[in-house]
Amino acid sequence: MPTNQQLKTCFILCYSNTSVYLPIYLVTVDKRTKNVVILAGEETEIEIYPNGLWRYV
Repeated sequence: MPTNQQLKTCFILCYSNTSVYLPIYLVTVDKRTKNVVILAGEETEIEIYPNGLWRYV
């Protein structure tokens, strides 16, 4: 289950990506690291850490 910080960051990032018409293909939680992973568009992969910080992979 994602943390509250991950949920907020995930919503903001998904909103930002879809506002520029980039499709969101997958949002899931990595069971090993507890990071939220977003796959968007052709090349965009975003990882959100439990503290809400994120990075492009």
